[in-house]
Amino acid sequence: MFEFESEVVEWRGPAPFYFAKTPPHVTEEIEKNAGHLSYGWGCIPVDVTIGNTTFYTALIPREGCYFVPLKAAIRKGEAIDSTSTVKLQVKLKG
Repeated sequence: MFEFESEVVEWRGPAPFYFAKTPPHVTEEIEKNAGHLSYGWGCIPVDVTIGNTTFYTALIPREGCYFVPLKAAIRKGEAIDSTSTVKLQVKLKG
């Protein structure tokens, strides 16, 4: 399991999406296991805990790190907005 803090990143596509980014030391450790955990496009299934909320998602490789998607229900429940810094616990599945 990995614990880290990340500023929320907003990506504007057809609709805004919000992510947390893995720091370099976490990215390096994840990449050691990525080959046998990835299910396509380099995405890696994980359980993520933010505050009192645990949810299943997939890490998305992008810009030399992994993006952790922050769905609207998670952001609302944990009072996360585009200016937040979040503390995450990330557990690789597999």
